[in-house]
Amino acid sequence: MFHESINRSTRNENIHLGFLILPGFPMACLTSIIEPLRAANEISGQSPFRWTLISETGAPVDSSALVRFHPSCDLAAARDVDILILLSPPDASFESPRQSYGALRAMERHGTVLGAISGGVFPLARSGVMAGHATSVHWCYAAAFADEFPDLATSDEVITLDRRRITVSGAAAAFDLALMLIEKRLGADVITEVACWFQHPLVRGEGVRQKVPAPRVAVTADMLPEPLERAVRLMSENLDDPIHVADICEQVGISPRHLERLFKKATGKSPLIYYRNMRMAAARQLVLYSNRSMREIAESIGYASASPFRARYVECHGLTPEEDRRKINMFRVRDNAPLPSTPSLRAPISQP
Repeated sequence: MFHESINRSTRNENIHLGFLILPGFPMACLTSIIEPLRAANEISGQSPFRWTLISETGAPVDSSALVRFHPSCDLAAARDVDILILLSPPDASFESPRQSYGALRAMERHGTVLGAISGGVFPLARSGVMAGHATSVHWCYAAAFADEFPDLATSDEVITLDRRRITVSGAAAAFDLALMLIEKRLGADVITEVACWFQHPLVRGEGVRQKVPAPRVAVTADMLPEPLERAVRLMSENLDDPIHVADICEQVGISPRHLERLFKKATGKSPLIYYRNMRMAAARQLVLYSNRSMREIAESIGYASASPFRARYVECHGLTPEEDRRKINMFRVRDNAPLPSTPSLRAPISQP
């Protein structure tokens, strides 16, 4: 369905992309998709791509880097957009949620392909349009997204194209999405030249998994030895109900002593310390990007109470979870209310 939608656009003079930016959006995600499209227009001597910058109200929007962007129109006035991409931090919210969610659903009904990059998947999912669709979620937001949207299917791939939905994990993947659009519209020669212009080493499309850093280790998880990668995967699948090291060894097919040696050699840590760091990394996502209580967060990563959880959190992150949440909220207070907002502040979502 997605490729059919793009094919319909390519029969027109150009593909019109709309970028809906919310306060605090990652600037790199916007420039990473616009610049290769701009280069493709220049290289081809045509104008196969055009884009419009949109904000909810049409007012200027500051990016996460505090660079201010001036949109061309507000969401209600967006017209003839083939693909609408949301860009935002994960805790972003619309000033008028009911009206803006309705605008998104109306655009979808009129044939617009909807998508999001990085944290933009959160407001996109809150609008209700991702039901029944898989969502590519950046690894650093995966625990928070799963907590807020337990019924939505997620993917650890860099780009997920699911019928008339596009979700992209981050800025580099946004560049890859641009290259996919260029190839579809202009062919292999132009995509190669665009990639070379920007010294982009390869083109990643659907089916490519994200690079995920191993906790406190200067390698990504897919660079670990195969038995270790399997062990790490088992750990990541059992954060809420921690699996015993002996059970991991049994499933991987190696002895506890051998697993210990592999972990120490690759990570400098024992399996237990590595596992604890992984659980604390997931907990920090919930501390920063959810409104759950510390007791609930503790239980979500296998602690019976908040007290031992706090001690481990301090040990891992250098401050208590409450201090961590207060610290980040110093930079994202809206209408004198700290974020993440409570569920009661969100407008109910009516079905399309």
